[in-house]
Amino acid sequence: MAQTLAQKIVARAAGRSTVTPGEIVSCKVDLAMFHDSSGPRRLQPMLERLGAKVWDPNRIVLITDHFLPADDEESRAIQRVTRDWARAVGVKSFYDGIGICHVVLPEKGHLRPGMFAVGGDSHSPTGGAFGAYMFGIGATEMLGVVVTGEIWLRVPETILLDWRGSLADGVTAKDMMLLLAGRFGLDGAQYQVVEFGGEAIAALPMQERMTLANMCAELGAQTGLIAPDEVTRDYLRSVGVSEVEINGWRTDATAPLRERHEFDAASLVPQIAAPHSPANARPASDFAGTRIDVAYIGACTGAKLEDLRMAARVLKGRKATIELIVAPASLKDQEAARAEGTLGVLEAAGAKLFATACGACAGYGYRFGPNLNIISSIARNFKGRMGDPASNVYLGSPYTVAAAAVRGTIGDPRDLLA
Repeated sequence: MAQTLAQKIVARAAGRSTVTPGEIVSCKVDLAMFHDSSGPRRLQPMLERLGAKVWDPNRIVLITDHFLPADDEESRAIQRVTRDWARAVGVKSFYDGIGICHVVLPEKGHLRPGMFAVGGDSHSPTGGAFGAYMFGIGATEMLGVVVTGEIWLRVPETILLDWRGSLADGVTAKDMMLLLAGRFGLDGAQYQVVEFGGEAIAALPMQERMTLANMCAELGAQTGLIAPDEVTRDYLRSVGVSEVEINGWRTDATAPLRERHEFDAASLVPQIAAPHSPANARPASDFAGTRIDVAYIGACTGAKLEDLRMAARVLKGRKATIELIVAPASLKDQEAARAEGTLGVLEAAGAKLFATACGACAGYGYRFGPNLNIISSIARNFKGRMGDPASNVYLGSPYTVAAAAVRGTIGDPRDLLA
């Protein structure tokens, strides 16, 4: 029986040879990830009320990234609860203040092709870039996972997005996702799986693939998947994973699909999403001349090492004419960017370096004031998400954000590429 990649992973987790879309199955969870906001502060009181214990601390990954920097008493209290719980439960995979969970998780070698995982954050589909079935759940569902190690699932259908050809220089995975959000809307793949394929996807480096899977949440998908290949294997080996099985983890040629869409990668141009939704996406040239007050390069979606390199290509030898903030996605990426000179280029252009945490993306730590036009590399621009609801947030790739920092207005970044 021909199966999609999603069906194959779900079937393995359910202890079955095959599964059919629409079936309800119970799956064993290989890994549960949560952070300081979604984790112990919510789970601990519920566990105590139930008198329940954690099923397997070795399958939990806990990361602090939301309430950082902890510069107020509430944040400090949440960090104390998080650290105390990790010690009490015996969570060995606890990463404290070294970056955003969706970037730290693969950096530390926790993901594998074929894995079935859950995360206490809506952008947990990032794991799908590695051929792992990973999706976000709320605290109540996470409680069930933490106690039993299992979760029920309605087997999804798969929407295959086939990207033919090659992206032009200066066009990125972020532009692909903004185009898709504009085309399909925020519920265009609701509770389904989005799978990416084609030459353009195969050519993407791992961190660009992470951006694709991450932003499937903006399409309403349960997860986004990319079949593992040599790029996947090479990345995982670089972070210490010696055995990486990629064979068989792909959609069969005759597997049933909900939809199939083909795109010409070469025709894609830089995109901008206007306030207050990623679905308000159009070519960046449509917004040419729009005044910008602040440029923000941050978040798991837009401040990984590859993203910082993109911004540096635009900013090299230039100065930002407006406020430019850079919040690298992890300390590892920040240190790599420092060592290779990328961070120096950004700082020479006038960038202010912020903490490697979720930060302004989710309205933590730093919130923007009213009546500002902000351009950002984050995933969402809902009203009030980055601060005052009277401000406007535009979304773009790191190239596009950096170009706006130089010009003070929105425009196509490709004119400024070094």
